[in-house]
Amino acid sequence: MWRIWRLFDPLRAMVVQGIFLFGLAAMIHLVLLSTNKYNWFDGPRVKPAGATAQNAPMPTRGVEAKS
Repeated sequence: MWRIWRLFDPLRAMVVQGIFLFGLAAMIHLVLLSTNKYNWFDGPRVKPAGATAQNAPMPTRGVEAKS
């Protein structure tokens, strides 16, 4: 392992690795923010067409409460 570090400067290798990891994390976050499902700032842009019908209240049968 020590022979590898004779080829590369450790400080420069760690700086390059940090820049690469920061760029990768920024790219992953931007990709997730561009999706409809995983955008945690704005939420879903457009609700699916079936979402309102699926969450509608159950229809009543005309049975009224007796007092």
